[in-house]
Amino acid sequence: MTFESLGLSKKVLKAVEASGYTIPTPIQEQAIPHVLQHRDVLGIAQTGTGKTAGFVLPMLSLLEKGRARARMPRTLILEPTRELAAQVHENFVKYGQNHKLSVALLIGGVSFDEQNKILDRGADVLIATPGRLLDHFERGRLLMTGVEILVIDEADRMLDMGFIPDIERIVKLLPFTRQTLFFSATMPPEIDDLAKRFLQNPVSVEVAKPASASKTITQRAVSAPVEDWEKRAVLRSLIDEAKELQNAIIFCNRKVDVANLWKSLDRHGYSAGALHGDMDQTSRTATLKAFKDGKIKILVASDVAARGLDIPEVSHVFNFDVSVNAEDYVHRIGRTGRAGRAGAAFMIVTPADQKGFEAIEELIGETIEWQGEKVEWDARAGRRGRGRGKSSRPERAERPEKSARGEKKGESRDRSDRSGERSSDTRPGRDRPARESGRADRGETRQGRGPERGGKRQDDRQKDLVASDRDHAFGGEEHIPAFLR
Repeated sequence: MTFESLGLSKKVLKAVEASGYTIPTPIQEQAIPHVLQHRDVLGIAQTGTGKTAGFVLPMLSLLEKGRARARMPRTLILEPTRELAAQVHENFVKYGQNHKLSVALLIGGVSFDEQNKILDRGADVLIATPGRLLDHFERGRLLMTGVEILVIDEADRMLDMGFIPDIERIVKLLPFTRQTLFFSATMPPEIDDLAKRFLQNPVSVEVAKPASASKTITQRAVSAPVEDWEKRAVLRSLIDEAKELQNAIIFCNRKVDVANLWKSLDRHGYSAGALHGDMDQTSRTATLKAFKDGKIKILVASDVAARGLDIPEVSHVFNFDVSVNAEDYVHRIGRTGRAGRAGAAFMIVTPADQKGFEAIEELIGETIEWQGEKVEWDARAGRRGRGRGKSSRPERAERPEKSARGEKKGESRDRSDRSGERSSDTRPGRDRPARESGRADRGETRQGRGPERGGKRQDDRQKDLVASDRDHAFGGEEHIPAFLR
């Protein structure tokens, strides 16, 4: 089947041809005709299969008739992250080159004034994250009674990020007669219930079983000790030994680990950049562009980069941490092996990761092959957590003796520090007290602390130890990459 047989307009077909595409992907082949017939669509497909073009192309054809009025967009596309919203905007610019449509991008980190100017002129297409969209609505800058088509992209990610209450509120502001399109790579029960409420007699389009990994991706698991400094050594070995590595994305579960790992790689001479939610939008955009342009070879990222980002030439994905949610693993490795290309995905697994690792294998319905020896599971390793086993914090027994009152206070502080490290990274800088972090940066040791476990091993720890600056997205001004200065 060709794009000509799908019913797209001549202007859209001309833009598709100019982009070099001739054959639609399965999700595009099945979804586009139904969208053109004004049917509600529930689309489920593996990441990297062309879901974005699956709704962009027919929307462009439908929007050729009519004109937007001031502050009243004709279509609305909701995305969970700024990067995904910007990517959809790029698709409209690329495929809408023969149209005279006004496209507005409403995301955080950008001036309200510039966005207001576009809205005042009238937007045929409004692409937004839920929070910024509601901000504009509450300021009286938007009327959504003219929306003809609603697209909820990466619906499962919306659920994970807690956007469902915002989505429900937004939907109540839209006309009941709208056309609604749901697109996602996974379909948990909560999203299925939501789809039944939002969609009217939808056409279900499913080109692969939910949460399945692409067959073009070679998956491997690699065992590593639980401590982060040892995991970083394993990661460097994987990068050095990787075959035909063009570029790579490394995923961490926490933002503070993204900063620490990036600085560690930079210290060891790797061309790397960082991307996480605490960075300002200008830095995030510049970092992503530098990675796409080949100015940096390795991108260390949180799950903000796991969903839907289209970077076709990524050859390798490394999971520094086993993902907390098994579905996120599918999205992470989906950054490679896109559009039929071959890709490689490695997951570093520690003795404490048994539950998460087995959940991933159960979800994808595959047994992930081990590279090297299989890890020996140890439930006690999980109790040590990220902090007690870390070389970056001295053990309580190594502290000098104090009075009973002082010792009690010290123990309380130690417990709160560890609980901060185990908690979610939405509150950056809680990984250690500033006073202790400064001491680690200067390489100082506490009284009575000797070179435990051998001098060379201790020196290796100190060399690899990188402490995150709690008040700076890049861990300090001196760490800002040259392309961002």
